[in-house]
Amino acid sequence: MTHSYSYGAIPLESGVTRFRLWAPSAPPSLALEVEGHPPIPMRPGPDGYAQADVDCPPGTRYHYRLDEHTVMPDPASRLQDGDVHGDSIVVQPGAYRWRHPEWTGRPWEETVIYEVHAGLAGGYSGLISRLPALADMGITMLELMPIADFPGERNWGYDGVLPYAPDTAYGSPDDLKRLIDAAHGHGMGVMLDVVYNHFGPDGNYLSGYAAPFFRTDIDTPWGAAIDFRQEAVSTYFKENALYWLTEYRFDGLRLDAVHAIAGHEWLHEMARFVRDGVSAERHVHLVVENDDNRASLLRGDFEAQWNDDAHHVLHHLLTGESRGYYADYAEAPAQALARCLAEGWVYQGQPSAYRGGQPRGERSADLPPTAFVLFLQNHDQTGNRARGERLIALVDNTQRLRAAVALQLLSPQIPLIFMGEERGSRTPFLYFTSHTDPELAQAVRDGRQREFSAFPEFAGDSPAAKLPDPNDESTYHASSPWQDEPDAAEWMRDYSALLQLRARSIAPRLPGAVSLGASAVGDRSVFARWELADGARLTVYTNLGPIPQTVPESLMPGPDVFATLLFESPAGGRDRLAQGELCPDCTVWLLEEPA
Repeated sequence: MTHSYSYGAIPLESGVTRFRLWAPSAPPSLALEVEGHPPIPMRPGPDGYAQADVDCPPGTRYHYRLDEHTVMPDPASRLQDGDVHGDSIVVQPGAYRWRHPEWTGRPWEETVIYEVHAGLAGGYSGLISRLPALADMGITMLELMPIADFPGERNWGYDGVLPYAPDTAYGSPDDLKRLIDAAHGHGMGVMLDVVYNHFGPDGNYLSGYAAPFFRTDIDTPWGAAIDFRQEAVSTYFKENALYWLTEYRFDGLRLDAVHAIAGHEWLHEMARFVRDGVSAERHVHLVVENDDNRASLLRGDFEAQWNDDAHHVLHHLLTGESRGYYADYAEAPAQALARCLAEGWVYQGQPSAYRGGQPRGERSADLPPTAFVLFLQNHDQTGNRARGERLIALVDNTQRLRAAVALQLLSPQIPLIFMGEERGSRTPFLYFTSHTDPELAQAVRDGRQREFSAFPEFAGDSPAAKLPDPNDESTYHASSPWQDEPDAAEWMRDYSALLQLRARSIAPRLPGAVSLGASAVGDRSVFARWELADGARLTVYTNLGPIPQTVPESLMPGPDVFATLLFESPAGGRDRLAQGELCPDCTVWLLEEPA
């Protein structure tokens, strides 16, 4: 299916290229400057769009001139010649010849996500070389952190300013398509993390010619809110989502921090626009990160939300940390974890002390377990720590961490693995940038230090209080998880065994699965049960504490029920459970087949 895009440089069948820009507040000096052509004055029409047809082929470089001193790239540039301040390049859509055009994706219930930073993985070509091992392990969905063109060569991706242009620090657009194509050949989908709530601080020229792009009455942590009430703004992002799913054949999108998008109406509009624009035969999955816990988004338009609540309570149980937002999960954590397993979120409308007593969330108990993405780590929860420590460095009991992994990977919620977890990586994942503007680089350093100054260990001027410099290249290289680990093979064996078990015994039964409830068993232990699609019952007992817990008889399988041991960590957990005791640092999964 093809779409006529409203923005950018679009080669037409006639051989000319149509340049289209929304510039409702542009100065009279606005001009299009195309390689090999004299400047072309651009006069926006009543709808704010300026348009020019130019006889130039794909590969031609161009930019817009605002005034005598300011040239800028196309905000819908498909490719940059250099960085975010450089020329844009005309790109021929649909030119790549796909080796697996028959690929239509996989059902959401089969999804096992692997979140990865393309640069740290060796770029798109480096990731291609990692695909066989990931597929063998049981990964079914590769999720790339944002790749929209950002300033410099190193960035998490959340400072992007050209949402249509994949950053060439990781490879060419065709290299990216080869990665997606190769993943499809391994039976693996690819999902892209997109940022529609803000633009980065360097390279965003929109306010100079499209002031209505931003609201004047609402601010976000990154500046003025984007005004999705404007039809042209709405179209810019809706078409961007469709562009990644059709031109690059991504299998899904993860939308970053949608709570920072004023009003959720646009999210519903975008989801419906995308689904109308993609072939009905394809499995295309839309996922949100949303601190607001809006269950209404997950009833038809989006498959799932990242389950921060479950992460926070698991993190507290594993590490004992209770500062910041973890404070909301430190009281009765076993009950909180049980609620997450049974209903998805802890916060479904009750007040959050961390948020000043404001109510948070909507009722989620009616949603299927697959509406929640369950993780122990991700780029935010690891990288936004002052020193980027991974769980393996924070949990003093490896057996406890293994029990949590067993809980996560066999849960009916959708598991997400953050790169390196599967090999027990101990390298930190730090916050990194490569701003070329010295003042901006220093502002990022100062802001990062200020962010953590409330913690005594990071206050003051001592060397121990100083954080890693985000703009230093060594910070980037220190964040690679593919370094020698003494027990990497053991961790990978365990992850593979769990994911293969999930693929055989759980994933095929997830459509229509429902919770049968969950309960706390002591202060660090839980019981949970689900009925699967074929009537089988899946039960888990988890103790993330150092003390054995007595399991009430009411939570044990009845004498007339035959429950198969699906998995236990460590060995012997099932035998202890049969005696009514849940051993320390232990997870036991049981499966009752239907009669």
